[in-house]
Amino acid sequence: MTTPEALAGTPGTPVPVGPPLLELEFTGCKAVPMTYAQLRRYDGRLEIWDAESETAWMVREPTSPTHENPSHGLAGLVERIAAVRGSPISCYGSMDLLVRDAHGKRGERGSPRRIMQADQTVYLHPSRAELLGADAMVVGMHNYPDVVLEVDHTTDVRRGKLKLYEAWGFPELWVEVPDVRAPSRPKGRLPGLTIHLLEGGVYRESPESLAFPGWRAEDVHEAMNEVGRSARTNAILERLGRGLGAREGTGPDDDPLLRSLRSQSRAEGLAEGEAKGRAEMVRQMLSARGIEVSEGFPADVPGFAESPRAAVVAAAFACESEQDFRARILRLRRH
Repeated sequence: MTTPEALAGTPGTPVPVGPPLLELEFTGCKAVPMTYAQLRRYDGRLEIWDAESETAWMVREPTSPTHENPSHGLAGLVERIAAVRGSPISCYGSMDLLVRDAHGKRGERGSPRRIMQADQTVYLHPSRAELLGADAMVVGMHNYPDVVLEVDHTTDVRRGKLKLYEAWGFPELWVEVPDVRAPSRPKGRLPGLTIHLLEGGVYRESPESLAFPGWRAEDVHEAMNEVGRSARTNAILERLGRGLGAREGTGPDDDPLLRSLRSQSRAEGLAEGEAKGRAEMVRQMLSARGIEVSEGFPADVPGFAESPRAAVVAAAFACESEQDFRARILRLRRH
């Protein structure tokens, strides 16, 4: 597992700006002239901004639910894993991922060279990310996300952004092609998730995640595209959460909400068990005395569960019939 220190990079070390623009394609995007001053005033979504050409590339088609669902869905899936693990996992959405020029040393501003926006960014240990109060995730200054997600609904990041993520050293990139097909989707982009892991400065495809060991690409794709959450997906998320928790010595009881729910469930289970035991005791007592009772007795007796145990035992010893027992419990309620 890559250490937080390694992910942060070496402060002051120049980060490669990546391949020249002539080697990059931004399929499904339109180029818009934009200075850095204009970019700072712009609050919309973009794929990439380049300082040398003063150009921003934006997705040509309007944002659709099909494009947004995987990234928002991933945040929900990760939240479930985090709860079972027992410690927070943060998703920061499409924040700016920024490379500065060679003068951008740690703590200094430097001039932005290129800025990308992912569809989702995942930090397994958000407290180590050093992003609090930051305007962007700066390569060489901040920790990388453990996972970056790109959704190719009408785009093809393989021809452009993937090359930049590789040059900038992002450790794990997921590229999702949703099941629902857009008419303008590039040919050859079949539904599915591809996991790219950085090894020796080069991406290789992997059948499963390194950040979430055991989470296979096909299972992530299925989970991000299903309506609701299937029992199979829930089982996978629980397994992943428990696996990560075992590695860190945490578990569901370390999550405040799950701890409260589990405590409540245990209390309800004890109460239910006590109620069943009390009912069986009364049935056996009356049976030993030769008194026949109905099938639902005495659980169906109003006030039976709330009555003191000693009073219930006394009524069972003294009653002459089931109806007499019911009457005695009713008198307890009135008093």
